Amino acid sequence: MPKVSIVIPIYNVEKYLAQCLDSVCNQTLKDIEIICVNDGSTDHSPDIIREYMKKDSRIKMIDKANSGYGISMNMGFDKAEGEYIGIVESDDYADPNMFEDLYHKAKNDNLDVVKSSYYLYYSIPSERNTPQVIVSKAMDGRVICPRTYFEAPLEKAEFFNIKPTIWSAIYRKDFIRDNNIRFNETPGASYQDAGFNFKVWTCCERGALLGNCYLHYRQDNENSSVNSVGKVFCVCDEYAEMERFLNQHLEWKDQMEPVKTRLKFDSYMWNYGRVAEKFKFLFLEKASQELKDDLEKGYADKAYFEDFRWERMMSLIKDPISFYTDSRIEDAEQLQKKYDDVLNSTSYKVGSAVTFIPRKVWGGIKCVRIHGLSYTLKYMKVKGKI
Repeated sequence: MPKVSIVIPIYNVEKYLAQCLDSVCNQTLKDIEIICVNDGSTDHSPDIIREYMKKDSRIKMIDKANSGYGISMNMGFDKAEGEYIGIVESDDYADPNMFEDLYHKAKNDNLDVVKSSYYLYYSIPSERNTPQVIVSKAMDGRVICPRTYFEAPLEKAEFFNIKPTIWSAIYRKDFIRDNNIRFNETPGASYQDAGFNFKVWTCCERGALLGNCYLHYRQDNENSSVNSVGKVFCVCDEYAEMERFLNQHLEWKDQMEPVKTRLKFDSYMWNYGRVAEKFKFLFLEKASQELKDDLEKGYADKAYFEDFRWERMMSLIKDPISFYTDSRIEDAEQLQKKYDDVLNSTSYKVGSAVTFIPRKVWGGIKCVRIHGLSYTLKYMKVKGKI
């Protein structure tokens, strides 16, 4: 039995796949299996996998029609034979000692889950890695049960609110299967990590967070917005799945519903910031109704919210129209302030470099200063500049 099975979901990533596979094949922990799940790629990704299979007998491939991230992950987890299971996304890469370090920590402390910190990896305009440490020095490596360890509700909410980063961890295979922890099999790749992460920490009896970084998480496409109505409500599907899961585990339901509601509010506000403008109010209406239902069922507990978050959620529940209007005004004011700040200088710094603003941009800034943001945007639209 391999010590770790590493599942790699793959869909049209020919540009990055070799770097990913090299990083996994070159792990210092040699007793691993590598499960590549090709989700119906239409580029050269399957050919790349087959070339690596010729060189490394530890690589296996599941080749299937395109059906989405959740199904791919479940198939990979089902095929895994290792004592522990890890994940590496096909456009990311891992440091050579990642799985050896995680495996030794998991074995030495008999852990269900061990999750490390990670790097934000940028390849444009030049390569750089920014460490993202997910745990304090006092908690680094400490073995806990997340359901019961935290006495203060806000601390518990903060733990469960750590970015899911399901790919910076390994999970004991028997723990995953005994608790029937599955990915939500919704279409595409849309927030399935949120539900999986919630289930893992809810079921976990012995888990640990590490301050060391190993996984390099690519950021090149991180800022894309949600422009399809089919994607707008995917995050809601994950919270419906969490609710279904808690209804199957009634022993934890009362304990975990307040955590789930806090996570839901934060996730919905994050999603609201990403969706295309034409879908924003539509999403807010649904968010408002869901949070109102949670409040009426007694799932929302103020102890799990800072005052400003609680007040913001209450305002959304009470009047989504005013919430939407106020948020649009706030966005406009922030943009105006941004232009005003820039106007105080002829140049501004990006990192260590000084970037000069083009003449056309200065003209736009001057127009905003004299006539206001609303007039400027309308003028640019008429002129066909936006």
